[in-house]
Amino acid sequence: MSDRRVEGYVGLISGTSMDGIDAVAVDLADDRIQVLATLTAPFNPDLAQMLDQVRSDPDRYPVAKMARLDALFGDALAAAAREVISRTGLETTAFRAIGSHGQTLLHRPDGEAGHTLQIGDPWRIAARTGLTTVADFRRADLAVGGQGAPLAPLLHQTLFQVEHEDRLVANLGGIANLTVLPATGGLSGFDTGPANCFLDLWYRRHHPTRYDRDGAWGASGQVDPALLDSLLDDPFFDQPAPKSTGIEHFNPAWLDLRLAQHPKLDPVDVQATLTELSARTLADAIQRLPACQPARLILCGGGVHNHHLVQRLAVHLDNLAIESSAVHGLDPDQVEAVLFAWLARQRLAARPVNTEPVTGARSRPLLGALFEPPSS
Repeated sequence: MSDRRVEGYVGLISGTSMDGIDAVAVDLADDRIQVLATLTAPFNPDLAQMLDQVRSDPDRYPVAKMARLDALFGDALAAAAREVISRTGLETTAFRAIGSHGQTLLHRPDGEAGHTLQIGDPWRIAARTGLTTVADFRRADLAVGGQGAPLAPLLHQTLFQVEHEDRLVANLGGIANLTVLPATGGLSGFDTGPANCFLDLWYRRHHPTRYDRDGAWGASGQVDPALLDSLLDDPFFDQPAPKSTGIEHFNPAWLDLRLAQHPKLDPVDVQATLTELSARTLADAIQRLPACQPARLILCGGGVHNHHLVQRLAVHLDNLAIESSAVHGLDPDQVEAVLFAWLARQRLAARPVNTEPVTGARSRPLLGALFEPPSS
């Protein structure tokens, strides 16, 4: 590394699955994207418990606890940033900025007072790392009429768009989002519904670990058609784009209300049905796309490791080549963290971002706010 210029950035995110912090150190010199080091930092038990509590009922979570959680999460993000930088073997001075998405606790973009909330105090990140921190990426887009999310399509276009074929990219996080990349240029994208959020929630209710490794438990069950129909009967799935959602809509209460109508189901069959919900809603969204004949679907996010979910997608989308983003040069677990490193670079360069095709924003906002480390 010492024989050439490095333009280092750090990207930080904790997704809707709320299972830890993903951190990546990247070199963005000369408009390339070279991953230097990665880190997944599991939450300590106290932090995990606090996040589970706020997720269960964010409208009633005490504001004093929320403020403390914001500070603690900022410290956890800063620690992850310091560690991933140390893994590169480079000095901190090789890095220009940190892009921190933080942890989304609320995302309700519709209506007159659409709002979104990500925690992880960026002032604390800047103070503890000595690096400019870019955070609060969603609210500028909301302020100009956008949904504030998804933002991943902006990087998907840079990484995966080609001139010889139409492509799709699906990010399988807690929520799934879809990016449409026509060979003729441009893009569009939107959230399609649950990916891992219910799979993780239901699995944790019946097992001591936090997720169904490889989707093996779900694969051993049977889909219940009646439950699946009730799960699919939500207006969001038929809502036109632009649209975004999160675990404040697809939350435990949403699931429990529907499960109460089917009280005698075996838990493993519920897991199989939730997997089918994730696969069907993504596949249905793809099959409804206008004027698009994609050749392949590129998958990223933690759901890539759920082999059962990927197999169900292949059944519904048997006309598409389905492959991991790793085939195209970037590990599926790194894409979202790289996104926020890349967005930090855009913000430092004062480049407005064209989010209109994805979020419906009325103008091109500067995404993110700058937080400088306190002067010594």
